[in-house]
Amino acid sequence: MSAASQWAKDLGMGVRFAFAGGREGWVRALLTAVGVGLGVALLLLTTAIPSALSERDRRGSARDDFTYSGEVMPKADDTLIIANVGTEYRGDDVRGRLLEPEGARAPLPPGVDRFPAKGEMIASPALERLLKSDSGKLLRERIPYRVTGTIEQPGLIGPTELAYYAGGSGLEDQLAGGTVERIDYFGPSAGMADDDPLDPILILLIMIIFVVLLLPVGVFIAAAVRFGGERRDRRLAALRLVGADGRMARRVAGGEALAGALLGLVLGTGFFLAGRHLATLLKVRDISVFPSDLNPSIALALLVAVAVPAAAVLVTLFALRGVVIEPLGVVRTTKPPRRRLWWRLLLPVGGLALLYPMVGQGNDNGNFNEWMVISGTVLLLVGVTTLLPWLVEAVVARLNSGSVSWQLAVRRLQLSSGSAARMVNGIAVAVAGAIALQMLFSGVEGDYTKRTDNDLNRAQMTVHVHGDIPLNDVSRQLGETEGVRRASALSLGTLGEKAKEPENSLEMAVGSCAELREVARLKSCRDGDTFRIVGGEYDDGSEKLVKAGGTLYFDPGYSGMTSHTVAWKVPGGIKSAATREDPTGYERGGLLFTPGALPEGAEAGLVQRVFLSLDPSVPDAGDYARNTAARLDPLADVFTLASTRESLEFRSIRNGLFVGATCVLLLIGASLLVSQLEQLRERKKLLSSLVAFGTRRRTLSLSVLWQTAIPIALGLLLASTVGLTLGAVLLKMVGAAVTVDWASVLAMTGIGAGVVLTVTLFSLPPLLRLMRADGLRTE
Repeated sequence: MSAASQWAKDLGMGVRFAFAGGREGWVRALLTAVGVGLGVALLLLTTAIPSALSERDRRGSARDDFTYSGEVMPKADDTLIIANVGTEYRGDDVRGRLLEPEGARAPLPPGVDRFPAKGEMIASPALERLLKSDSGKLLRERIPYRVTGTIEQPGLIGPTELAYYAGGSGLEDQLAGGTVERIDYFGPSAGMADDDPLDPILILLIMIIFVVLLLPVGVFIAAAVRFGGERRDRRLAALRLVGADGRMARRVAGGEALAGALLGLVLGTGFFLAGRHLATLLKVRDISVFPSDLNPSIALALLVAVAVPAAAVLVTLFALRGVVIEPLGVVRTTKPPRRRLWWRLLLPVGGLALLYPMVGQGNDNGNFNEWMVISGTVLLLVGVTTLLPWLVEAVVARLNSGSVSWQLAVRRLQLSSGSAARMVNGIAVAVAGAIALQMLFSGVEGDYTKRTDNDLNRAQMTVHVHGDIPLNDVSRQLGETEGVRRASALSLGTLGEKAKEPENSLEMAVGSCAELREVARLKSCRDGDTFRIVGGEYDDGSEKLVKAGGTLYFDPGYSGMTSHTVAWKVPGGIKSAATREDPTGYERGGLLFTPGALPEGAEAGLVQRVFLSLDPSVPDAGDYARNTAARLDPLADVFTLASTRESLEFRSIRNGLFVGATCVLLLIGASLLVSQLEQLRERKKLLSSLVAFGTRRRTLSLSVLWQTAIPIALGLLLASTVGLTLGAVLLKMVGAAVTVDWASVLAMTGIGAGVVLTVTLFSLPPLLRLMRADGLRTE
């Protein structure tokens, strides 16, 4: 018989043993399958996330509507006027558009089958639910339209997106503004596509994220196929008794692991499909996906289907390499030999050797070698799994005196330190990777997060109101809004030397003396005064244009844009004002007018801008202000001032990390629980014997807790060391200073410890059920 045929025959026998070996075989196969299945589900999810995010981007591009070209398209039968009325509600973005079709062939937005009439809107399911709920009361005041339809999936980037299209009218008069445009199609505009590749540092972040998220899954799968190892070895000894040699026995054991892995593939596919249907309920960092978006790559799915069973067999054979299986027993029951350290150090040292040549590369010095980055990171993190069993064994060998529960736990760890380390391996790898990632993110964050010039002590919001609403009304209504401490309103516009197509222009602002002092330094001021800002960036231009007796024009007209041009003869005696940054950090120039100095009719071409100072003790102060702004002008632009501005690509990568980390953490906890239950099941007779001899249940429960706490403490200590080392190397690779955010390191280790302790608490009820006298029964 050929070697391949013998392998197939022995593996097939192991599969039959797993499924035809009675209740014991089925329980072990099921536990293995659940552990493997959870890992397979996460692998399938990971292979599906890139396609899901790609589908989100594709749908987002398909509904693009603003070109920001500055040109007004001529009216035609296939044109549509669209206005951006997007807003924000309690931290969530609400995408809003007003639609006014100008012909029978006007384009419909994706996901919408008809245009809403004036006073009506077509809303996303999530927005409709919010508006009908009690928590949407404030938003209903801002969006006072009647829902007459639903935006379908092609028009939404995610199931939890808040979006609507409402009917508009009279939008043509607003085409000069940046929030209203005339379009003839939906989709990406020519010249607007951003095909710039990601810079090397962002690519490095993505590679490290995938390694850090996927490696713990592989570790858990490798641990799951070794469930029930001690009982399996006793069955293998019986197999030797009937004539099998040692190699055949190991192949049969591989067949049993293969059976659990194959069943795990089936369960994992089921877990993935069930989780995919629940995807609409999950929202992480404003990201949600439709179930149909989560389609794993066929090639990657086939790779998982082949790699998982193959890994199950190989891991089992590797685990039995040092086990002598004899007809009368397994030599593993004696004290195992001390683990050797030298070869375990080769993995992390090899990882460092692969990463070191790339120190100093990055944006200025070329791309990182992808294979060296992935291989080096994997070797360093896998080094945690090889070093941890040695560390646990070395430490518990020196632990002796203590309480009864402590001694029971220590003795158990001394006899089976490998099993304890396997349980902690996955969480240790995850924590080590998380620490390294946190260090890398913190080190490069400054390159992708810039501080703004906003002065949040003076204002926290700005409101732009269009139309001919009097400045005093804007200031008064916003100032009287609940949660608003102070409103400082200015009217803004431009002045030119000609009424049409001026070659030179300067900016101007209108406001009371107190409000003008927010944007300039005035020595004295009373109504009727006019000021020219000197000493600023625009001082030269204003000096040339502002000459006594000359004529300037408010709101001069430009090609394709409406205007309300008013002539103004420059008077003598214009006062000087020094520059001052406004609350947004902008230092303006040009002219400042008090209301009494403004010529008649000039208000029509101005835009009102209001700086709002909010009361932090009012939870919904920002939303109250947005409601007032919407009443004043449905097209009002409201901006929340922030102290920093973050790169969109960097934010997207970090959001993706949070999505993946959330999924990994959930499945890590579930896998740990299965592992803990399997270990308790193997100790059923031992626990029952101890109870029968009078050992208190409290003592046994504490011993189980110590058996978990000691390995996890050692695992987290090792994970912190490896994570800090990997993080330092990655920072050196991108040319950043090596700094450690100890609060983040403690947070990562605390999360890891919290997951393990939570799993241990959940395993206490089954533990109490196992500590019964009927556990001594045998067949």
